[in-house]
Amino acid sequence: MPIENKKYKDTVFRMLFNNKIHLLELYNAINGTHYTNPDDLTITTLSGETFLKMKNDLSFIIAFELNIFEHQSTQCPNIPLRDLYYLAANLKDLFPSEKLYGSTVIRIPTPRFFVFYNGITTMEDKVTYRLSDMFAKKVESPSVELTVTALNINSGHNKDLMAACKALKGYSIFVDKVRKYKHEAEVEYDSTHTTPLKLLADKNDTMNHLVAQAVTKAIDECIRENTLRDFFTEYRKEIIEVGVHEYSYERHVQVIQDESYNSGYNTGYGNGFDNGFDSGFDNGFNNGFDNGHSGGVKDTNDLYAWLKSQNRQSDILKAIDDSNFLSQLFEEYDEWKRNVEVNTNNNIHA
Repeated sequence: MPIENKKYKDTVFRMLFNNKIHLLELYNAINGTHYTNPDDLTITTLSGETFLKMKNDLSFIIAFELNIFEHQSTQCPNIPLRDLYYLAANLKDLFPSEKLYGSTVIRIPTPRFFVFYNGITTMEDKVTYRLSDMFAKKVESPSVELTVTALNINSGHNKDLMAACKALKGYSIFVDKVRKYKHEAEVEYDSTHTTPLKLLADKNDTMNHLVAQAVTKAIDECIRENTLRDFFTEYRKEIIEVGVHEYSYERHVQVIQDESYNSGYNTGYGNGFDNGFDSGFDNGFNNGFDNGHSGGVKDTNDLYAWLKSQNRQSDILKAIDDSNFLSQLFEEYDEWKRNVEVNTNNNIHA
C-alpha cells in the first residue's frame, strides 16, 4: 500500500506510518486490538490548509476514536497545548460551525493523544503530559483537561510495544544504525582532518555529506537484514534526503544543549566568583546553568519544532551557521504565536 499524503513527509517516521497498514499495526500494538482492514482508518492529518493553518504528524479515526499521533525528537512539555490546537482544527473540519447550534447532540469521536519520542535526551519508557500542568493558576478540578501519553521508542525501551509492532521496531533499529554510523563518520572525519568538525566555520555541507553517508549505510544494512526491506527499497532516495534534514537537526539540538550548558556554566561561575567563591559559586552556577540551558534549549527547540511543522527544514539548517537569520526566524515565530492567540480569541468569542 502506498504512502498517504506524499506532500507532507518530512521525517522518516511520518513517511513510514503514512502507510495505512503500518499505522493500523501501530494502533493495534498500543491498544491490544486486532483490526485487520486498513480501510477502517479515516485519515484526518492536518495539511496546513485548514483552521489556523495547522499541520500535524498523523491523525485518524477508527472505532469512534480520533487518534492524534506526534513524533518528537525533543522532549516537549507544551505538547498538550499543541494537541489542543490540532484537536480543534480536526473537529472544525469534521463538524462545520453551523451544526453546533442545533438542538440535537453531536456525537464526536473520542480524542486520544500519543507522542512517539526518539530523541537523544534520556527519557523514561512512558511520560504523561497534562494541559492542566501548564495552567498559570492551579485548580482542583479544571474545566478543561487534555492528557498526552509520550512513549520512548528508542532501542531498548517499551519492548512489549516493539514486539507487537514490527514497523515500529524496524524504525527503532534504523534510527539506532543511523546514529551509530553518523558518530563513526564524525570520528573518522576528525581523525583525518586538521580542523575538527565542530570548529569548522561553515560545517553545513560537510555535515550533510556525513549524515547522507550514515543514512545510506543504515538503509543498506536494514535491507540486507530484512528490516523494513520493502519500505527502504521503494523510498530509498526520499529517505536519504529526508534523513539528512532530520539527523542534521538532531545534531544541532545537541550543539545547542552543549552551548547552553557552557553559557550557563560560564555565566554562573563568573557571578558566583564575584559574589563569594563558596556560596556564590553554588548559587551562581545553579542559576546560570538552569537559566542558560533551559531557556536556550526550550526557545530554540520550540522554534525548530514549529519550522518542522511548516516543512521548513532548510531554514533550520541555514540557521545553524547564520545567527542573524536565526534572529529573523525567532521574530517570525513570535509574530505567528501572536496571530494564533488573536485568532483563537476571536473564535472563542465568535
